[in-house]
Amino acid sequence: MGQCEACGEWNTLEEIAVEPLAASSPRASSKGRRVQLEGLEGMAAPPPRIKTSIEELDRVLGGGLVPASVVLVGGDPGIGKSTLLLQAACKLAGKGDRVLYISGEEAVDQIRLRALRLGVGQAKLDLAASINVADIVATLEAEPDVRAVVIDSIQTMWLETVESAPGTVSQVRACAFELIRLAKRKGFSLILVGHVTKEGALAGPRVLEHMVDAVMYFEGDRGHQFRILRAAKNRFGATDEIGVFAMTDRGLEEVSNPSACSLPSGAAISPGPPCLPGWKARGLFCWKCRRCWLLKAGIMRRVAQWWAGIVAACPCCWRCWKHGVASSCLAWMCI
Repeated sequence: MGQCEACGEWNTLEEIAVEPLAASSPRASSKGRRVQLEGLEGMAAPPPRIKTSIEELDRVLGGGLVPASVVLVGGDPGIGKSTLLLQAACKLAGKGDRVLYISGEEAVDQIRLRALRLGVGQAKLDLAASINVADIVATLEAEPDVRAVVIDSIQTMWLETVESAPGTVSQVRACAFELIRLAKRKGFSLILVGHVTKEGALAGPRVLEHMVDAVMYFEGDRGHQFRILRAAKNRFGATDEIGVFAMTDRGLEEVSNPSACSLPSGAAISPGPPCLPGWKARGLFCWKCRRCWLLKAGIMRRVAQWWAGIVAACPCCWRCWKHGVASSCLAWMCI
């Protein structure tokens, strides 16, 4: 055909080689090619990091985002997943990196209003509202110098070659595979937002957690201001780090000293004897402020036996306990 059916022009058709999607790829009849094998020896440099300028998030990630990596962030509805990622994307865009925020749940105007409430409305962030994975893949293929992409959320994505509704197991698996394969090939960091079930687990197929490089849970009580970000899986860092945030009217703010949140308001700034935590019949509490921290029953007898040994070893501890405080004469110093 030399004539275009849409505009009627001649010699304007151009052939474009399109890589077939995984769900519609024909079964290959030819034999596969032999892959190259390599040895274990050799030095591998640590992966470069892309700092998000949010220290609590960077620490949980292991130092920042890794190029060509995929991070899955899950949490309850309304806990602040989109808020956190929008703030991180705007900070990355403010540093000069090309960042795309693609939402399948909100319109572009809604994202702009939320950015204005958070005070990051001036960031040069590229926005899009789409659920068609084929369109998203074509857009990312054409956009140059993309450093990070946020997909909110993976349960809303839809692939036309899969005959099921968005959010089903087959759709989530196929859509995630296409986006992950593109991120690995193009070299940008991909952040997927995932919904959770009533039990707190990520919705969709369990294989989704195996496909990504890091799985993080954003937890907390919506009636309380504090939020905790923890890593359940991280191929490029440790999983024993947590990030603490506080939800305010200006979005999520980092809590650099979480220990101060559990102390009385004046304990952090007023001098005085240190606090000695110990187990009580109903929980972990502070000898100074007598505030329970964690429910734990059935161990008061052991605490009494332990404290009786301290009193016998040093009468000073008994006087300190009698006045409701703990001095520098602690158990391990007395014995």
